[in-house]
Amino acid sequence: MSRDYESLHDPNAEYTMRELSAETMGTTGTRGGGRDVEITDVQTTMVDGNFPWTLVRVYTDAGVVGTGEAYWGAGVPELIERMKPFVVGENPLDIDRLYEHLIQKMSGEGSIEGVTVTAISGIEVALHDLAGKILDVPAYQLLGGKYRDEMRVYCDCHTEEEADPEACADEAERVVDELGYDALKFDLDVPSGFEKDRANRHLRPGEIRHKAEIVETVTERVKDKADVSFDCHWTFSGGSAKRLADAIEEYDVWWLEDPVPPENLEVQEEVTKNTVTPIAVGENRYRVTELRRLIENQAVDIVAPDLPKVGGMRETRKIADVANQYYVPVAMHNVASPIATMAATHVGAAIPNSLAIEYHSYELGWWEDLVEEDVIEDGYIEVPEKPGLGLTLDMDTVEEHMVEGETLFD
Repeated sequence: MSRDYESLHDPNAEYTMRELSAETMGTTGTRGGGRDVEITDVQTTMVDGNFPWTLVRVYTDAGVVGTGEAYWGAGVPELIERMKPFVVGENPLDIDRLYEHLIQKMSGEGSIEGVTVTAISGIEVALHDLAGKILDVPAYQLLGGKYRDEMRVYCDCHTEEEADPEACADEAERVVDELGYDALKFDLDVPSGFEKDRANRHLRPGEIRHKAEIVETVTERVKDKADVSFDCHWTFSGGSAKRLADAIEEYDVWWLEDPVPPENLEVQEEVTKNTVTPIAVGENRYRVTELRRLIENQAVDIVAPDLPKVGGMRETRKIADVANQYYVPVAMHNVASPIATMAATHVGAAIPNSLAIEYHSYELGWWEDLVEEDVIEDGYIEVPEKPGLGLTLDMDTVEEHMVEGETLFD
């Protein structure tokens, strides 16, 4: 049965002392210069890529449309539909106020963290694309200008024999030599044959030896041709994570990612401070308020926010600013389509401490076909000078790969 999420009743949203709409705030004065624009609609379409990407479009009475993307997941399109009445009639150039407006309006529905923040992120990215088009500037200019003309991309690598060290090394060599990447990532939470219990998070000695062998084989194969990081997907206990980090200290590891679950900051801090292996964390925390604690406690060596999940482009910029005060670089986690990938590129260009952006779709042959422009070339993304994000959706490709039962944008 179809539901109208747009008109759901929520007393928290209907009555709030911190009402930040333009009408309540009195920000209704004439702006001039073509900047008197109103949002008329917000729509979503889910595309069945290697993840079910949620694409977002914000429409205006000026005929200008902004395209964004929210992190994949169930319930995100419905939440965006729920929020549409809060932005229709608003000026899309007030990105920061509209972001805070949505956070406040959705506070009863979980805008501290989780999919509500993710849904807001998709709208926020679309607003940056829209604002850039209205003002005729690239999105990075809205964030303060740029430090670099291109962003480095690290390729998340996979093989059918992901637990075989030699197979991983073969793939690493292929991705470097044939595809042109000089930054890679492999998974370490792979079966070793020594497991006894999948639930207790404990690594037996044989498991640690197996994971260290993967690290050794891959890093020795590529040597200085590429930086290599390794992902644990928040799988292990604190003690096991420390033993694993200690076992790979002698190898050239770019970083070890998410070795422990994200909820307990004290355990994360203990792991990070007990190894010289760089530890990267961040994709499972939301907004600058959560990542600030991670950074200020020096529980992370490299912070890895996921832009369309963490709060959007300005929120990622805020996280980078906090990280910069602690001399912590930013390596953006990214499993997105070209839309959010390019949003991350604009943020990466605008911050001093940008390290790299993840690319998780090199096995998906049509990833770049989703837009009309070229995106990644030889392991780097050129920062666009076109207005907004600098990308144009290929609607034929979007329609061809929509999730079953989904509807294409107007």
